[in-house]
Amino acid sequence: MAVITKSIRLRTKGETDLVDITAEVGEGVRESGLSSGIVTVFIPGSTAGVTTIEYEGGAIQDFRDAIDRIAPRNIRYHHDARWGDGNGYSHVRAALLGASLTVPFSSSELILGTWQQIIVVDFDNRPRSREIILQIIGE
Repeated sequence: MAVITKSIRLRTKGETDLVDITAEVGEGVRESGLSSGIVTVFIPGSTAGVTTIEYEGGAIQDFRDAIDRIAPRNIRYHHDARWGDGNGYSHVRAALLGASLTVPFSSSELILGTWQQIIVVDFDNRPRSREIILQIIGE
C-alpha cells in the first residue's frame, strides 16, 4: 500500500466558475505508478468545492441556476456584515457542495461514468489561483 500526494494548480474566474479537472486527476493517478486504489480530490479554502457533473453547457447552466436558487447572491449574509468582502454567499455555497471527492481507480484509470467529469467550482466573487490536492492511495 502506498500514499502519494500531488497537486494541480489553476486560475479560476470566480462567480460559480466550473473547471473540468478530470484529465489532470487521471494524469496524476497514472503518474503515481499505482494500479488500483482511490484518489481523493481536495480543494483547500472555504469558497470553492469539488464534485462531478456531465460537463456540458446545459448541465453547467442548470447547476449554476440551482446554486443561485439555493444560496442567492443578493440576500443579507452575516459574514458580509462582519468582514465586508461581499462573498458570504460563496462560503455558504462551498460548504453545501463540499471540499473533497473520492474516486476509485483500476489499471491506473479513473472509474467514472461515461458522462461523468470531476469539476472544481469556484464560488468566490473574484478570480483566484487555486491548488487542488490529490491524495492517491493504492497498490
